[in-house]
Amino acid sequence: MTQPGTTRTTWVIQVPVATVWTSQDSPRSIDLPGISNPANIKEWLDSLTFESSLALSNDNLVQSQLLYGEEVILDHVEGEWAHVIIPTQPSKKDERGYPGFVPMKQLKEVPEYEWIGQGVAVVSKNTTLLIDHHGSPMFDISYLTSLPVLAKEDKFTKVRTPHGTGFVIELDVSLYPSKEAIPKGNGSDILKTGEKFVDLPYLWGGMSAYGYDCSGFAYNMHKANGYEIPRDATDQAVSGLEVKLEEILPGDLLFFAYENGKGSIHHVGIYYGNGNMLHSPKTGKTIEIIDLKGTIYEEELCSARRYWTDTGDQ
Repeated sequence: MTQPGTTRTTWVIQVPVATVWTSQDSPRSIDLPGISNPANIKEWLDSLTFESSLALSNDNLVQSQLLYGEEVILDHVEGEWAHVIIPTQPSKKDERGYPGFVPMKQLKEVPEYEWIGQGVAVVSKNTTLLIDHHGSPMFDISYLTSLPVLAKEDKFTKVRTPHGTGFVIELDVSLYPSKEAIPKGNGSDILKTGEKFVDLPYLWGGMSAYGYDCSGFAYNMHKANGYEIPRDATDQAVSGLEVKLEEILPGDLLFFAYENGKGSIHHVGIYYGNGNMLHSPKTGKTIEIIDLKGTIYEEELCSARRYWTDTGDQ
């Protein structure tokens, strides 16, 4: 409980993208650029081979990711690692949000009033450069990074960051009174958002414009359109509005299961219309739009869910 006269604080991510690991022992030597501060996610991803990328999932090394300035619940600390809960990524793993480990060096404690109840600038480009208060470049931040707005200055938006005052190019962000005020799009809007990531490489646990996994892609395309949905495909498949497969509409989520659709769910994609699907397939592949007919996905399709509402713009 906060003592009278003290300032309530919250914990936020202070690197462009923080990977959330299964345990503090999960990272390998090749993962060092991704767990450092400053972190370099591009250097990390460029260093991964197909085999070392595949191990992120096969060896259960990675759970999810977080963006710069994103808030977490600091559950407990184990040496140089923090076990965190991500309240904005709903999960059956913890009723408070998605759990996992991040290095303490990638977290920063900030006054709560600086991060709550203010207008926000949300990055609308795949990446944009963050500039410090001296006008010097800091690093690129990802699509959907959200930072508190301080002011509009010339062609820049002045924002609060974990490192202090910063600036982003005005045209590269969208401004909202709050995160909750992001307009709700319809199925067509979700697809338009996803289309700009076609050819982006798949990344297990990926939650940034540097790479998405299948459910992370579905989650973020909905987030960009004002919807918070569960983080994982198995949770996404039991929430939202159930839709009969013969009644699916563009923007609906399609789920795929082993054993010709009768086993456990292992994949999710976004229905594109006319029998096509937009999805992030698997390690070694890139985000694509495919025709389901004649594919393994046609055999494994088992259910559909809708999280969007018709805004009347279709």
